[in-house]
Amino acid sequence: MKADIHPKYMEAEVRCACGNTFKTRSTRPVIVVGICNVCHPFFTGQQKFVDTAGRVDKFQQRLAKTQAVQAALAAAAAGKKKRK
Repeated sequence: MKADIHPKYMEAEVRCACGNTFKTRSTRPVIVVGICNVCHPFFTGQQKFVDTAGRVDKFQQRLAKTQAVQAALAAAAAGKKKRK
């Protein structure tokens, strides 16, 4: 094997969204995860809803906001034309 081509394998801290942290080894110093063994429904026996909207839902929300703003601007422009 060639020398000095591999990344450093060091101790890493894993952080979960629930606040749990633990140590492991990795090439990255900090690893952030959304769910761990302390808060996962399989291990806890309790169902947990993760509040994440899908890409399509997020797009549809942005599209609705954009269309509402465009409609308001069109109404304002039509109101200005009638006044003159």
